[in-house]
Amino acid sequence: MSFLRRLFGGGGPSEPPAPRVAAEESYRDYTIRATPIPEGGQFRLAATITKEIDGETKEHHLVRADILDSEDEAASFAIRKARQMIDQIGDGIFRN
Repeated sequence: MSFLRRLFGGGGPSEPPAPRVAAEESYRDYTIRATPIPEGGQFRLAATITKEIDGETKEHHLVRADILDSEDEAASFAIRKARQMIDQIGDGIFRN
């Protein structure tokens, strides 16, 4: 029965697992967490950028089309891309 439930989406809504943080660093006043997404034996570049502004924690999720062979490589590129966004856009990354 559980096979059919999974196949047809039965049962209650399930929450997706939290992304695994492969690397983390502080850059300026921001925290960057690289969270590569596994896809078919490779990893998609992804990260979360957070910063506290006026007592509120702001968060931006970065997901790119780049697919890399290893999780470490994807984490390294994600940190680099997040730094670049911070340098170019600053707090503007938190605007809707």
